Amino acid sequence: MAKRDKPFDIRTVLTRDAVLRFIADNPETSGKREIAKAFGVKGDDRVLLKDILADLQAEGAIAGGRRRFQQPGALPEVTVLEIRGRDGDGGLLAEPVAWDSALSGERPVFAVKQTPDAVATAGIGDRILARLDRDDPDAPTATVIRRLEKKAAIALGVFRPSPGGGGRVEPVERRQLEYAIGTGDTNGAKDGDLVEIEPSDRGRAGLPRGRIREIIGSLSSEKAISTIALHAHGIPHVFPDAVIEEAEAAPALVSADGREDWRSLPLLTIDPADAKDHDDAVHAVADDDPANPGGMILTVAIADVSFYVRPGSKLDAEARLRGNSVYFPDRVVPMLPERISNDLCSLKPDVDRPALAIRMVIGADGEKRRHTVHRILMRSHAKLSYQEAQAAVEGAPSEAAGRVLDGVLKPLWAAYALVKLARHHRQPLDLDLPERKIVLAPNGMVDKVVVPPRLDAHRLIEEFMILANVAAAEALEAKRQSLIYRAHDAPSLAKLESLRDFLRTLDIALAKAGTLRPSHFNGILAHVRGGEHESLVNEVVLRSQSQAAYSPDNIGHFGLNLMRYAHFTSPIRRYADLIVHRALVTALALGEGGLSAEDKAQLEQTAEEISRAERRAMAAERDTVDRLIAHHLADRIGQSFDGRIAGVTKAGLFVQLPTFGADGFIPISTLGNEFYHYDEVSHSLIGSRSGHGHRLGDSVEVRLAEAIPLAGSMRFEMLSEPRALPATTGSFHKSRPRASGRPAGRPTNVAAQTRKRR
Repeated sequence: MAKRDKPFDIRTVLTRDAVLRFIADNPETSGKREIAKAFGVKGDDRVLLKDILADLQAEGAIAGGRRRFQQPGALPEVTVLEIRGRDGDGGLLAEPVAWDSALSGERPVFAVKQTPDAVATAGIGDRILARLDRDDPDAPTATVIRRLEKKAAIALGVFRPSPGGGGRVEPVERRQLEYAIGTGDTNGAKDGDLVEIEPSDRGRAGLPRGRIREIIGSLSSEKAISTIALHAHGIPHVFPDAVIEEAEAAPALVSADGREDWRSLPLLTIDPADAKDHDDAVHAVADDDPANPGGMILTVAIADVSFYVRPGSKLDAEARLRGNSVYFPDRVVPMLPERISNDLCSLKPDVDRPALAIRMVIGADGEKRRHTVHRILMRSHAKLSYQEAQAAVEGAPSEAAGRVLDGVLKPLWAAYALVKLARHHRQPLDLDLPERKIVLAPNGMVDKVVVPPRLDAHRLIEEFMILANVAAAEALEAKRQSLIYRAHDAPSLAKLESLRDFLRTLDIALAKAGTLRPSHFNGILAHVRGGEHESLVNEVVLRSQSQAAYSPDNIGHFGLNLMRYAHFTSPIRRYADLIVHRALVTALALGEGGLSAEDKAQLEQTAEEISRAERRAMAAERDTVDRLIAHHLADRIGQSFDGRIAGVTKAGLFVQLPTFGADGFIPISTLGNEFYHYDEVSHSLIGSRSGHGHRLGDSVEVRLAEAIPLAGSMRFEMLSEPRALPATTGSFHKSRPRASGRPAGRPTNVAAQTRKRR
């Protein structure tokens, strides 16, 4: 009789060590099903596999779940990383979000590679889904698949130590919690340090707990307030060493080879008195062409940044990352290093500088008849402030202005007189938006807030720059060259309908949407000018407008009433202008520094990124002003102020203090002893019994009840009695005051940004 085979025992192959080896060798395909298939596990033997996996998990030998197991600390090929810094060359560095240092050792760092296929470019503070490449263990990389939403839990605050160790972190953001910090989680923070917190698990009682991930700086430093905004909004503000080195190595242009030599043309710069860079120069002369009687020849020359900042360079990568310069009351965070922005590309007087110039022939009616684009070597013949230029044409010239008064300044004003005719005929949107400037004391806090006078010198430069921007767009379109436009769409149908309903409460008619032009809005603004509803109507018309943005598609600029418009005049502080300069160099064959193949392929993505960077900068600038004003008024609790209602929401009123240009909130629950309804159409809060209430644009008296400087938050109490309001629409929204924080309907203070950014 044949000998019977010994029964197979799966325990001889399905061992702990064998399972661990399989998981280590197959990190991407080590689910329970794959392990069972690899070892031939069937039937009752599945219990054995289940027990082995459970034991390994309990001991910490493996991590994961039934779909995929892995070694503790092992990172899958595709994982979530957070970008937390940059290397010396400016490259982004990322670390895994999920990592147990105690179990797996030091957290690995990956160099971030971004491709055109990634959905949105990532920056510091962003979380990314990335594909890891660890073939070179000394230089692992991560290729971005897509940018993820930021983890809202990461927060900023100011550390305050406790006597027994640890401490707490005071919030610097509205609606942010205060955190308790354990003794071992302070990361060496000292009293008053601005820190970044990573929350831990929240207990059942007491403050939520967190650990300090990074120390950003001291609150006692001179620029602490803007530092908060920089980190809260993720704005790059320290140039990597490699970028600085590249900027410092850039040589000054000393030859006119390949350029037109315009050094004898008396171009001059007109800028704010405290300007440190001068990127635009102007000149005008009467046109002696008999075919253009009474006309002028206007020249606008702009620093040739494209000569120094080439595609693919470290300077270019950094400029694209920043998108634009950011302007705070206490500092400027430039798009380009000082060597470029304040030196090589600053049109200093009596110094040779490369530039791109647009020469425009203006008719006696103010309309541009034609234009030409030139790559030149120039020499500014004077540097004047707005006030200096204005005083000169009004009969009080300084020594510098006197030298150019007859030859340059008077022709510039003559050209401006013509351009004003065309502007009046074009009828751009004419909102009354006074610009306030914060003047700081030596300690970095607010000394006073002023409204600088709006001079013809300001308007002259503004109109000349608009003309040059139009000419740049037209020159590129004529060559069928792709570019990035400054696009401003017409108001949406929903916003127009809301505006029409509101104006109806004032017995003002608004034309049908299909025929609306800026002139229709100007007629409404002129109708209410000088009346009690002037500020109210200006505010509501402003809110009905779309937000300007950058786009490779031309939809025109509704606010300026222009068919085509591109930003050309400030490549020192806006990446969009640099792209337009490169496009002109390429389209007109003006030499080196034109658009690269990558520039052309990424125009849509670039437009999206720089539009996002612009919105980020505006939010940071606004938050900094709010914090500075809250600091300024913190010792004036209980005092009364004249204000104007700048926002109406279901939760209450925003009241702006015109003297300071900042606003605070009045919760609806504090308005009076009756229930208030929110009327959306009339932008009002109306008492349910009296029918009296408060409306957008109303002048009111308020008392400062609370100021939280770190959060830039102020709370007011209403002192003015509610007033009788015109008949409302009845579109009441019953509302309950929110428990804390500021509602989402906060108005944007765009007065200081509109002219600078349009």
